[in-house]
Amino acid sequence: MIRKDLRNIAIIAHVDHGKTTLVDEMLKQSGTFRANQQVEERVMDSNDLERERGITILAKNTAVHYRDVKINIIDTPGHADFGGEVERVLKMVSGVLLLVDSVEGPMPQTRFVLGKALDLGLKIIICVNKIDRPDARSKEVVDEILELLLDLNANEEQLDSPIVYCSGRQGTSTLNLDTPGKDLVPLFDTVVNYIDPPEGDENAPFKMIVSSIDYNDYVGRIGIGRIESGFAAPNTEIVVSDYFGRVAQHKSKLVNLYQIEGLKRVPVEKASVGDIVCISGIEDINIGNTVSSPLSPEPLPFVKISEPTVEMTFSVNDSPFAGKEGKFVTTRQLKDRLYRELLKDVSLRVEDTDSTDSFKVCGRGEMHLSILIETMRREGYEFAVSTPRVLYKKQGETIMEPVDKLVVDVPSDCVGGIMSQMGQRKGDLVHMQPMGNRMRLEFNIPSRGLFGYKNEFLTETKGEGIMSSIFFEYQPYKGEIPRRTTGSLVAFETGEAVTYGLFNAQERGVLFITPGTQVYEGMVVGYSPKLGDIAVNVCKKKHLTNTRASGSDDALRLISPRVFSLEECLEFIADDELLEVTPKSLRIRKSILNKELRLKARFKAQATD
Repeated sequence: MIRKDLRNIAIIAHVDHGKTTLVDEMLKQSGTFRANQQVEERVMDSNDLERERGITILAKNTAVHYRDVKINIIDTPGHADFGGEVERVLKMVSGVLLLVDSVEGPMPQTRFVLGKALDLGLKIIICVNKIDRPDARSKEVVDEILELLLDLNANEEQLDSPIVYCSGRQGTSTLNLDTPGKDLVPLFDTVVNYIDPPEGDENAPFKMIVSSIDYNDYVGRIGIGRIESGFAAPNTEIVVSDYFGRVAQHKSKLVNLYQIEGLKRVPVEKASVGDIVCISGIEDINIGNTVSSPLSPEPLPFVKISEPTVEMTFSVNDSPFAGKEGKFVTTRQLKDRLYRELLKDVSLRVEDTDSTDSFKVCGRGEMHLSILIETMRREGYEFAVSTPRVLYKKQGETIMEPVDKLVVDVPSDCVGGIMSQMGQRKGDLVHMQPMGNRMRLEFNIPSRGLFGYKNEFLTETKGEGIMSSIFFEYQPYKGEIPRRTTGSLVAFETGEAVTYGLFNAQERGVLFITPGTQVYEGMVVGYSPKLGDIAVNVCKKKHLTNTRASGSDDALRLISPRVFSLEECLEFIADDELLEVTPKSLRIRKSILNKELRLKARFKAQATD
């Protein structure tokens, strides 16, 4: 059976190349919205964090109708840390729309997602986006994409993929750069004519693999996937089995069956081969599970998800301010929340540690883990996290460490500074390409060499540089890399910060806090340009006397404090520090709060070394 009325595609690209904006226009031009309906920009980015940061974090499904064909579209994340979202949804589609910026060209994540699509034998439609930009270089970008396909060992059919030129913002597409586009009809036609319709045996036993999970307060967990064979109907008996062998087969009942139309889920009485459906009524259903008829309960193979490369320790908050701002503060609540996250994030790992109060959480990068931290603090959780660390491997007697492929696009006069910084961080230059008055540099650099580098990079390039990285491979350990070149200003006592104390402390470095901020002993209140910690008393008040001198009582002027975002805090904290995360505050603190105990621990560690 060939479903000529159906096409399943995913839109894949590097971050900020315009996937979600293009999906907006596809929804509008297919008649999904009413003529007078008010629709937000980037309508698929429904999550608060996605809207604030302007990035897609979770893969999402939508569907449009073009002529007599239903096109299921999956909008995927472009950031490398959320590559696991892309890997698992590619099992649901027959082809991909590879979106590439007409100025930036193929970037690290473009290579990663394209490689995964080629491995699965999916058909590719090359889409050069943002052709309306004044500095667009569409023809050169097409050549770069073809070179990338050759590098990734694409077959003849994939090398002969159709090319569409688009402007997602204007909602136009064309097959020829000399002919301006008017709408997205050429893109829709290419999808319908080139992407294979799904096929399978409708009379075979029902089988479907769960590629995505959603949750609803009324019906519980909802499994989303593509029907591989047979058909599904509500109130039928099914068997759930797991390809990874984590759970034994168990019988259940398919209660509700939905298909996606536009941005809504619509209940249906029957769905057949190739349909992407949402099913509910199955308790504890997970990504990678196979839902099938009792007549054929064997699980289907699931795509192998790339391993995490970065770990952090999440622990219960034990600072003097513990429990004052958070709603969920206990070990049990923290553990339940972390293990619950595993059910919907396939690229995350959570392990217990020797301590009952802390857990090791492994992810694909700092951004991956910071999104989890931000989500938890918004839900009311209070906890502490350690500095990010890379995951090493042993190969015989050799210690192997993760190495990233880093691409930077910088003004030509900044190249010398970037080369110097990369040298200090053990980066190897592998490619250099001039682009007008800018230069594109490609490095292989240890993942730990990028921790805390973003701010340094933006300073060096005066805010004009663009950097992006993705995991490349494991290579032999490259030696020590200094993590931080600054020291910490540590509060000397517990109390309330006052202007007089802060005025004296700001001579030592840059402060993080303002007058009136509650501090405790061991809390980091600023940083010093020199290595080494400095204890400062920000609670010190001016001794009052009965004599007054001209000018001595003038208002003390404080320099504006430096306020860190969550990512900046994670980049800043040293190995002997923790980040205290609450719904209202982010506080950097020493692992050992007492100054004497901290010094004893340091001398003991030095003696051991």
